[in-house]
Amino acid sequence: MASNRKLNRLADEKSPYLLQHAANPVDWYPWGQEAFDRAKAEDRPIFLSIGYSTCHWCHVMERESFEIEATAAVMNELFVNIKVDREEHPDVDQIYMAAVQAIAGQGGWPMSVFLTPDLGPYYAGTYFPPEARYGRPGFTELLRHFAKLYHENPSKVAEQANQVKDWIASQVKASEADGPGDLSPLAQASAELSQGFDPLWGGFGQAPKFPRSMTLQALMRSGLNEGQVGKAEMLMVDKTLDMMWRGGIYDHIGGGFARYAVDDEWLVPHFEKMLYDNALLVLTYTEAWQVSHDPRWREVVDETLAWVMAEMTHEGGGFFSAQDADSEGEEGLFYVWALPELEEILGAEDAAFLAQVYDAKPGGNFEGRNILALRQTYAATADALGIDGGALRKRLDPLRRKLYEVRDQRIHPGLDDKVLSSWNGLMIAAMARAGAAFGEAAIIDVATQAAEFIESKLKVKGVLQRRWRDGEAALAGTLEDYAFLAFGYLALFEATMEPSWFDRARELVDEALEKFEDRDQGGFFLAAADTPNLILRMKEAHDAATPSGASVMVSNLLTLEALIGDNHYRSHAASALRASRPEFERHPAGFTYLLCGLDRYHAEPTEIVIAVGENPEEARAMLTRTKERYLPHAVTLVLEESDRTALSDRMPWLADKTPVDGKSALYLCRGRQCQLPVLKAEEVEL
Repeated sequence: MASNRKLNRLADEKSPYLLQHAANPVDWYPWGQEAFDRAKAEDRPIFLSIGYSTCHWCHVMERESFEIEATAAVMNELFVNIKVDREEHPDVDQIYMAAVQAIAGQGGWPMSVFLTPDLGPYYAGTYFPPEARYGRPGFTELLRHFAKLYHENPSKVAEQANQVKDWIASQVKASEADGPGDLSPLAQASAELSQGFDPLWGGFGQAPKFPRSMTLQALMRSGLNEGQVGKAEMLMVDKTLDMMWRGGIYDHIGGGFARYAVDDEWLVPHFEKMLYDNALLVLTYTEAWQVSHDPRWREVVDETLAWVMAEMTHEGGGFFSAQDADSEGEEGLFYVWALPELEEILGAEDAAFLAQVYDAKPGGNFEGRNILALRQTYAATADALGIDGGALRKRLDPLRRKLYEVRDQRIHPGLDDKVLSSWNGLMIAAMARAGAAFGEAAIIDVATQAAEFIESKLKVKGVLQRRWRDGEAALAGTLEDYAFLAFGYLALFEATMEPSWFDRARELVDEALEKFEDRDQGGFFLAAADTPNLILRMKEAHDAATPSGASVMVSNLLTLEALIGDNHYRSHAASALRASRPEFERHPAGFTYLLCGLDRYHAEPTEIVIAVGENPEEARAMLTRTKERYLPHAVTLVLEESDRTALSDRMPWLADKTPVDGKSALYLCRGRQCQLPVLKAEEVEL
């Protein structure tokens, strides 16, 4: 990229993705009225490019086309060019991804869409090479063709755009279901997943393999019977968690998971690390630990959260969005090791030891270098070396720390340091739940600091914004921002019993009902009704890389029902489930987190209240015993006498949950029927 090149309009933006394109010779506009007005005034079609900062093929298309003067000249001559960060505008991304899928049959990023001035899509695709190859037409060729088509055959273009819009609108169907339905879709999803399960390497289907956190959570719930997860379901969960952790998709030096693996064995990752993936995986590994108490799962959670705190946390408390796959123009370079390099850093003997543990080879396993991965467990390696597991870890861990220090001196991958309300909500929930499960107050404190950051930085005149970066909060919050953040605040309330987090969560849920609920057909729109420049308001309950906003709203509504005892929230959850019932009955494996909500809808509301008395150590023991259990349908509240009035004002049913003769007591309540209080931790049965 020429260092003296004039910057375009994107230089005034905050998005790291848009700023990556600020020196392109393309006359880029951000999404907004200025671009739309020019397209209409000059009767020009629009070229819309959507991507995100850690997208590898977005970088490739930029190098091959958007940085090339000749290509940019064609774009500038024929189109009004708009660049969008999908993470800032999920509402825009959702509409035009549907257009790409309708026209091209599959989606992905970078997204390339040709629009009329009134924003109707008349052709769409993903990555296009500069010249025809891979069975794809050349980008410049496409530009000339679709500009010519727009001017020479406007009626055909308008017809095509209207057909695509009509098709997209038809996907937002009214449900004829008469209620949420029974739990058979959850059982069907489990059966479908078992058919696609890879018994050798874990995961589902063939490469590329994604860490399908919500799928694993649904499997645990689908096999739950009398407090025990089914053996068949847990086999799939444990195998997948084990092979992901052992594979190269997990960063064995720095902690945290990459976006996905390009092979069946989980060895070669697409090296980008996303905040939301790691939040969801922390939640999943924590739940799996509650089922099995496997110490490996706690270690994964600890190391992943240590990475988040060290590398993904703003000094004020919020969490950054992502780390790129590329450094120095090469994917994965930051993470891989040549064997001679390991020998130089560690010495021959320690390098040979580490190579045996992590299967590093002289010729490498990835483009001449090594992705570190456990081809067998620590225990199996220890047996092969004739030592016990403790001795192996005592020798290995200092070597890992040394490699981390050396790696830290390398040129780091790009950091997308914007703070998104939605993804922060997921990580707040993950930290709050993990901290509570493992009794780690320091982790809960980090979650609290992040929540305080959101409250102080991402609200403008009391209204939640989607994105903060470089001192600016902007972009009206979408459904997922409200839903995910409320999800985080509810988990934080349960972990801290601080009433303000309950209040803020309830406010967010109530505001989301007002802004996004479809009061006629049920379910939720992603964007508010007053969002400008959208050709459609889209609804989506399908769970993808993250759970849908609708799925998380169902969870939030049922949590509030359990906490307050208010059927008002339950009725909204029922409406959302009813609206999506035809879809999740047809394709249940695509709605796994929504099915977790369906499972909770049919379960008896369960509340565990620990009233702290004169022996707080017994209350702590009760809490530990509770949080070590897998109880996906329960909320657990610790009631200090000093909090009784404030909490009873919000949840009147708590008023009579008091210590017994001054002693701490645990109350187990199902369906608002409470058992006799238990006074000793060892007598707690849940």
